[in-house]
Amino acid sequence: MSSIIFSILSIYVFIVMGYLSKRFFKEQIDERTITLLNVYFLQVFLTFWGLLLHPVNITLLYAPLIYFVVVLCVLLISTLFASKLFTQKKEYSIAMVASIIGNTGNLGIPLNIAIFGEASIPYTTVVNLVNVFVVYTLGVYFYSRGNFDAKTSLKNILKLPILWAAIIAIILSVNHYTPSDAIMNMLMMGAYASMTMQLFLFGIYLYDIKIKEINKKLLTWVMSLKFILLPLVAFIILYNVNLAPMIKGVIFIELLMPLAVANVNLASLYDCKPKIVTALVFISSVLFLGVIFFAVDVLKFLASNT
Repeated sequence: MSSIIFSILSIYVFIVMGYLSKRFFKEQIDERTITLLNVYFLQVFLTFWGLLLHPVNITLLYAPLIYFVVVLCVLLISTLFASKLFTQKKEYSIAMVASIIGNTGNLGIPLNIAIFGEASIPYTTVVNLVNVFVVYTLGVYFYSRGNFDAKTSLKNILKLPILWAAIIAIILSVNHYTPSDAIMNMLMMGAYASMTMQLFLFGIYLYDIKIKEINKKLLTWVMSLKFILLPLVAFIILYNVNLAPMIKGVIFIELLMPLAVANVNLASLYDCKPKIVTALVFISSVLFLGVIFFAVDVLKFLASNT
């Protein structure tokens, strides 16, 4: 259990550093510049590194398929109700997509290793791959819709280099491309720089957030989807499928991850209330510290049903 807590808390060091940098340097810290550098440049390295680190094996596709089915189910439910609950365009965009973009990479992968060991890495890798596409298709579309029409939002998906980098990386991986050590070291440098910058950006936005200003209805909606509906749908599906306990556990834990900092990146990029989104990410991260211990008990029940 201590390894789980350490895996969660260790990444918060960079968030605190981002917060302190904004507190001490104020307007000298430009959030927009950091977002552009990260999204258009460094995350390309992160995408290549993450997808080439472990070969994509067709036999591993059960885990990401179930993950994607759960995400689509929750998105469909959001479609049925969110438009009635949120008339403000930007709040509707956040309500639609924030909960389904979880931190499957920076937090999900080390946490699953802590729980299941290194045998979980291939499964967490392909689940994170699906989440990358969720972020840079559905995520880009809905956060764009806060300011743009549907046609422009679809174009914004195609403009981001990360999506194309992911497609190229998958093709290379499926064709058994093995990059040299020099190339992997270069990609790793960019990947870790990207992850660190994302956490810094999160901390920077935390400095200016005022949690009291968040629409309580939006807060309740996003947290309910994240920590009640998503795990409930996941549990129902996983309970009724025949998979190894570890694979069930990886899927369940990845769906339970708190909101990803990628939400902040996209909200900032498309000016869709990034400070509100930052507050939601922060609150979900705090709640997760309690939810994860309940989730471990659920994993035991899923394992006993296999």
